[in-house]
Amino acid sequence: MPRNATMPDFDRHDSETLNANGLGAAATIPTIHLSLQGKGGVGKSLVASILAQYFLHHGVEIHCLDTDPVNQTLSQYSGLSAEHLELMRDGKIDSRGFDALMERLLTEDGIFIVDNGASTFIPLWSYIVENNVLELLRSAGRRLCVHTVVTGGQALGDTLKGFKSLADSSAERNILVWLNEYFGLIERDGKIFTEMLAYKESESKIFGLVRIPKRNQDTFGRDIEEVIARKLTFEEAIRNGTATVMSKQRLKVVQRDLFEQLDQITLL
Repeated sequence: MPRNATMPDFDRHDSETLNANGLGAAATIPTIHLSLQGKGGVGKSLVASILAQYFLHHGVEIHCLDTDPVNQTLSQYSGLSAEHLELMRDGKIDSRGFDALMERLLTEDGIFIVDNGASTFIPLWSYIVENNVLELLRSAGRRLCVHTVVTGGQALGDTLKGFKSLADSSAERNILVWLNEYFGLIERDGKIFTEMLAYKESESKIFGLVRIPKRNQDTFGRDIEEVIARKLTFEEAIRNGTATVMSKQRLKVVQRDLFEQLDQITLL
């Protein structure tokens, strides 16, 4: 596979399977997009914000929920109107809070984007698996799409472990992996992600990959960091921001690249 590849080479049967499972019809079938990763600071909330922007760009109704008990990053994006929900109490899942979340996921239409904190990664996913939430959602005509981040650098091992734990405990092909190269290329022993054992053992659970490439730090890097720091959407920064003409052009390039990758996965 080419070293710069961002998607597994699914054949026609795979595509038909994805559409049959509802993962390619997110605009008509209520879908929950859950951002999960046990390692903090790797771009999990960034992924949630990109997803929200992608659906808004296509005119899809969305509900953004921030369940991170420590860093409520997603809810700081005013352009996404994210709500903060408390799901934890004394380090454990608050059953009432979770029941309220499930009530919304089961009864409200549109697309849900749920950003979960690193500290609640294990308790929340364990609760979902133990209570057979996937079957409950499926019986209600809902789909769950799990987004997880794998990053380069020192966090590679931890993020691979988080990804693998999700894949091992999921019985469905519902995982989308975001390859965040901000901290370095995602390589180990000369192998890229799709050549690693963790990927090969879990390939049947993955329906897509999105690559967030590391770009020139002095240009693209600064522009993106400022947008993230100010909690702006791409559209806000491009249309109403105070950035220079070239900064806005670079943001358009980044936005188009990410959205085109999501188009290939046919989330809509």
